[in-house]
Amino acid sequence: MPDAVVIGAGPNGLVAANVLADAGWSVEVLEEQPEPGGAVRSDRGVDPAFVNDLFSSFYPLAAASPVLGAMRLADEGLRWSHAPRVLAHPLPDGRCAVLDREVGRTAANLDTFAPGDGAAWRELYEGWERVGADLLGCVFTPFPPVRAGLRLAARVRAADGLRLARTMLLPARRLGEETFAGDGGRLLLAGNALHADLSPESALGGGYGWLLCMLAQSYGFPVPVGGAAALTGALVRRLERRGGSVRCGERVTQVVVRGGRAVGVRMASGEAVPARRAVLADVSAPALFLRLVAAEHLPGPLLDALRRTFQWDFSTFKVDWALDGPVPWSAEGAVGAGTVHLADDVDDLTLFAAQIATRHVPARPFALVGQMTTADATRSPAGTESAWAYTHVPQEIRGDAGPDGLTGVWDRREREAMADRVEARVERYAPGFRALIRGRRILAPPTLRSLDANLEGGAINGGTTALHQQLVFRPALGAGRPETPVRGLYLASSGAHPGGGVHGAPGANAARAALHGPAARRAISSLQRALIRPGRSPH
Repeated sequence: MPDAVVIGAGPNGLVAANVLADAGWSVEVLEEQPEPGGAVRSDRGVDPAFVNDLFSSFYPLAAASPVLGAMRLADEGLRWSHAPRVLAHPLPDGRCAVLDREVGRTAANLDTFAPGDGAAWRELYEGWERVGADLLGCVFTPFPPVRAGLRLAARVRAADGLRLARTMLLPARRLGEETFAGDGGRLLLAGNALHADLSPESALGGGYGWLLCMLAQSYGFPVPVGGAAALTGALVRRLERRGGSVRCGERVTQVVVRGGRAVGVRMASGEAVPARRAVLADVSAPALFLRLVAAEHLPGPLLDALRRTFQWDFSTFKVDWALDGPVPWSAEGAVGAGTVHLADDVDDLTLFAAQIATRHVPARPFALVGQMTTADATRSPAGTESAWAYTHVPQEIRGDAGPDGLTGVWDRREREAMADRVEARVERYAPGFRALIRGRRILAPPTLRSLDANLEGGAINGGTTALHQQLVFRPALGAGRPETPVRGLYLASSGAHPGGGVHGAPGANAARAALHGPAARRAISSLQRALIRPGRSPH
C-alpha cells in the first residue's frame, strides 16, 4: 500500500509526487491518458519529421518557479532553449513591438513608438527587480503567504506598497495608458493579459500582463529542447529514481472515503488502490468535488458554490502546423520571436474579448503564434518551422460574429472553418504563410478535452483568472488552500491557488499540506468555518 495516491500525471501531479517522494513517502500516480504529462506533452502527429507540442509550449513560470528549480531537473536531462527574441506584436503598418531578453533592446524598440516609452519600460523593470522575487514567493506559496508577504512588506514602503497593489489590480488598458504614450508597450501588457482570460478592461489584467512581461524580460519564454514532453519525462524519471511509480491508462472514478477520511481510490476497471496517508487530486475542482467524492462527504454550501459560482476560463481553439519554411512576416521584428501576438491594436483585443463575453465566436480572433523551431532547432528539419497558433472562444456559444455560422458543435465543417479563420489572421501579417503549410492538425475544444480531462470545454487554466476566483475564492468561497473538507484529501491542480501555468505550485502546496497533516488543517479550519458554514449562502 503506497503512502499516497496521486490522481493525474500532469505537471502538478508529478510535482506533488516528487515532493512526497523527497520526504520518504511511497507514491503511486494514476493517469487516465496512455502517457503522462497532462497539458505538457508533444508528439509527431502533424508530420513525422516535426515535433509539435499538443498544449503548452513556453515556460516562463517554470523558469521562475522555486519549486521546479529545487528539483534540479537538469540532472534528469532537461535542457532549455530560447528564441532570439522573446515576443513580438506586429502591426498592419509594419511596426512591431518586440520584447527582447536584453532590457535595453526592449526599451529601444518601445522608444520607436513614442519617445520616453523606453524609459517607462525600464522603470517598470526596475520595480520588478526590487520586488519580483518576493512577489513570486507570495504567488507560489499557499494562501495566506505569511513569510513571503512579510518579506515583500519589508521591501516596499507604505506608499510603494499601495502603488504596487494598485498596479496589480488595474486593467491592462488603464495600466498601459498611464505608463506608455505609444502603442507598443500598451500592446505588450494587454496581449500578455489575454494569455489568460483577462480582457483589456478586466481588473487584475494589468497586473497579470505586467507579471508575464517582467518574467519574459527576466527569464525569457524558454522551451524544453526536444519538445514539451521532455519536461514531463524529467519529472517522471526523477520520481521513479526515488521509488515512485506512474501508471497510465488508469481512469479514477471514485475517491474512497471512510469515517470522513480519504483512504484510496477506485478505478474504472474496478480495481481499488488504497492510500495509507493521503490522496492528492490533480484534477479540476468540479471533477473532484462534484464527481469523484460522494456528496454526503462534503458540505452543502461548497457543492452549491461550485455549481452556481465556479467559472471556467475561455475555451481554446488551437491549430498545429508543419511548415516548409519560416513564417514570412511583413514586420521584421516578428522574425526570430518565439511567441507572436496578432491583433491590430488594443481596441481589437477589446472587441475580441467582448464577443467572447457575449458568447459569440470572435470574427477577428486574437491569435497567439508559437514558432517552435525558431525557439528550438531540434523541432523540425533545417529551413522548416514547427508552429502553432491558438485563440479563445466562448465556453457556451450562442452565435458567430464571423461569416461561417459557427455554433460550437465543432464538427468537421466548423473545425475547418475556424482553422481557416485563424490562418487568415496569420496570413494578414505574413503574406504567403498558407502556401508553406505541409500539414496541419486542428485541436478544437472537445479534442483538447478528450486528450486531457482537466481541460473542460478547452479551458486551459483550471478556472477563470479573474479576481473573483483568486486567493480565498479559488476554487470557491472559503477555499484558497489545497486542504479539502475530507481529511487526507488535497486539491493539487490549477483549480487551487495560485491557478494556471506550468510552475508546479498547486502540486507542491498540496504535497506540503499532506506532509504537515493535522497541523495544517487546524491552522486553516477557523478561516474556512468563517467563510463556509452549513446552511449559509455563498453569496
